[in-house]
Amino acid sequence: MKKLYTVLVVTMVAALALTACGGGGGTTADNLLDAVKERGYIAVSTDPNYEPLSFLNTDGQRPADTKCPSDLLTTAEMQGFDVDVAKAVGEGLGVETCFATPDWDIITAGSWADKWDVSIGSMTITTARLQILDFSVPYYYAPAVIAVRADAGITSLADLEGQALCVGSATTYDQWLNGDIEGLGLPESSIFAQAPNVTVVPLPTDQECAQAIAAGREDFVGYVTSQTVVNANIAAGFPVVQLGSPVYSEELAAAFDKTSTLPTGTLREEISKIFTAMHSDGRLSDLSNQWLGEDLTQAPK
Repeated sequence: MKKLYTVLVVTMVAALALTACGGGGGTTADNLLDAVKERGYIAVSTDPNYEPLSFLNTDGQRPADTKCPSDLLTTAEMQGFDVDVAKAVGEGLGVETCFATPDWDIITAGSWADKWDVSIGSMTITTARLQILDFSVPYYYAPAVIAVRADAGITSLADLEGQALCVGSATTYDQWLNGDIEGLGLPESSIFAQAPNVTVVPLPTDQECAQAIAAGREDFVGYVTSQTVVNANIAAGFPVVQLGSPVYSEELAAAFDKTSTLPTGTLREEISKIFTAMHSDGRLSDLSNQWLGEDLTQAPK
């Protein structure tokens, strides 16, 4: 299922995203929700290379009648679980959904300069991120796992001692692997294992770690990411296996920039209402089963 997109395509998409038009520019509205409804589209940031959550649809045709500016992608040009969730948000607001695709560390850093309105990209709620971002209610919950090369002969966390693991920069996986439990900001009950003593190799995203192993890179034996991504990697024929059980579990939600020119509170409340309705009527469960192969929309007990 996984497609290896060229660096050129992803780089071009990311470059376009940096000039994306969201936020409060050119509007008479006094809050972000009204601005979104006034312009007729919501600008959502997400990852274009994170199958099955969000990734480019190389067969998609941009609609001629789209309201999305030329520097934003349409729902026809993206696909995945997060993409369909974002599309449902647009439908719930009565507007079109458009996508910006900046680097992940730019999204998590906040101070978006009104380039997009919200991030719907499987972002974990952490205490550190709460300092610069606001969050909706969670729309799903994801276990984090370690994947290792199938031929590495590693069968336990203890076997990783002294080895090297790859992580996406500025991710919760990065914080866990570096032992930054305070920065990770998860409740103790959601952390199931202590990180092994390894050399950490950062790449822009954890999916690039997986792609590097598939391409033959050997300076690390595995990577940390969500269980859904590992399952997709294995299904796509990547030469990896999941190592043991999940190491922690995350709450994932839509994120909003605290420095937005227009207040985001009403938009955040409305998106939370949409997520709550989607939990209640089973739409989130259906999307989770469709894209992730299981229902991850219920809080762990």
